[in-house]
Amino acid sequence: RRDLNRCFPGSAKGSLAGRVAHIFLNEIVKHCDYGIDLHTGAIHRSNLPQIRADMSDPDTKALAEVFGVPVVLNSNLVDGSLRESAVKNETKILLYEAGEALRFDEFSIRAGMKGILNVLQHLGMTRKVVRSKKKRMPFIANGSQWVRANASGIVHNIVNLGDQITKGQVLAEIGSPYGAIFDSVKATRSGILIGKQNIPLVQEGEAMFHVAYFSEDDEEIAGHIENVQEQLLPENDDS
Repeated sequence: RRDLNRCFPGSAKGSLAGRVAHIFLNEIVKHCDYGIDLHTGAIHRSNLPQIRADMSDPDTKALAEVFGVPVVLNSNLVDGSLRESAVKNETKILLYEAGEALRFDEFSIRAGMKGILNVLQHLGMTRKVVRSKKKRMPFIANGSQWVRANASGIVHNIVNLGDQITKGQVLAEIGSPYGAIFDSVKATRSGILIGKQNIPLVQEGEAMFHVAYFSEDDEEIAGHIENVQEQLLPENDDS
């Protein structure tokens, strides 16, 4: 039950998670030029398909853009993470966040598979496929924030992943089993919803909605996310 992504670089004689991190780093990562770290959201939390990367590094920025998901979060290195240890080894790492723990999510799987193939083609590891359509550059978020519960109770969510969020908008209502509304959870800033908790019960102070902030038009971003989802879902697959 430890978070392996906070145990790097690990130790040969540490905890079980630390030993796994140590072996993985030394026997695999240190022999790699590039890597894609695949993540879901935590238990009872789901993420919109997104890439998190250090966009100040030109090579990593190019990989993030090639991957092809609509949203890229310019993310600093986190202490104890695989990305932090990999960068010290000069290994370029993308972190792909999508879906929910313990659940299959068709959109997240398809977006991830397509992104991995795009990176492999970009690096010359697989044959490039000629595409007629011009590739759309991802929207880069330079900040994000979790909106927290202001009461405890039963949750009625009003928004979905990928939705455009405006400041002051009601994201959810928290109430009693008998229908009384204790309080409304409102957005503190405008942006795009990239993560949310799914459990129908919440305690005051818990993180509920993850909103990313962009310099571009939020409505355009939300529309692009919807288009990508329509293209990747099975009923719209022409292959």
